[in-house]
Amino acid sequence: MLFVPAADTFLPTRRVGTARNLAACLHYAPSRTLNPPFFSVLVRRRRAATRKGRQMKSTRRTCLQLAGGSLLLGAAVPDAPVPAPEFLSLFAKRQSVRRYKPDPVPEEHLRLILDAARRAPTSGNQQPWKFLVVRDRARIERLRAKCIELATSRAAGLPEEARARQREMLEKGLAGYFSAPVYVVVLTDSQSTYPTYNHWDGPLAAGYLMLAARALGYGTVFVTDSIPEAATKEAFEIPERYQRVCITPIGVPDGWPEPKPKKKLDDLIAWETL
Repeated sequence: MLFVPAADTFLPTRRVGTARNLAACLHYAPSRTLNPPFFSVLVRRRRAATRKGRQMKSTRRTCLQLAGGSLLLGAAVPDAPVPAPEFLSLFAKRQSVRRYKPDPVPEEHLRLILDAARRAPTSGNQQPWKFLVVRDRARIERLRAKCIELATSRAAGLPEEARARQREMLEKGLAGYFSAPVYVVVLTDSQSTYPTYNHWDGPLAAGYLMLAARALGYGTVFVTDSIPEAATKEAFEIPERYQRVCITPIGVPDGWPEPKPKKKLDDLIAWETL
């Protein structure tokens, strides 16, 4: 188990040195390999935030070396455009996964995912999040047992047969959630600069995390009530200053679920007035 600090780690930059890297940017396959368009756009979103208030010189030019050639970008375009279809396809491909294969997730991939998560928008750039990464099976089993303990204690007034049936259903339901090799507890710090804004910042980081995981071919699921916060804090000994946003497994899906129907876009959009 480890806390992942907000430290710089390797991510692709706008310098693309080989035809192979260029091809990877222009073609996305849903596998456990890096999706450069997704990760590079996150880097640029953060760079744009740090450039706020500064004007770029009109004479500035950025030259990218692409497979031995060069692409000259205009002064008004500070970064190379991301291929829209490849990047936007991630939003449709992300699904909630509730059963996983035991294949380990390399730490390199975890760091890429969490580095993307920390680049989420945040109030006043306070970055109140902490990502608790748990891979120890004994700790994970302790959390599962605590979930069952809390649920059965609430059913203490039921007849014994009903309690046994409820416990069986609960264990069956939790089996899928606890089949992943790694779990990330997304937390916010009550001692952040603007703690009253944490409840907005935290879910944004969780969303970025889940998209980044999908870019590498991994499944996730935004878990709240199924794994109670009280059970998580007790099993993982999380200090009181941290509030949980969610806990998510990360792993190779034991089969991707069928996509669920979404509402029509026009049913969700109001132009100018409601």
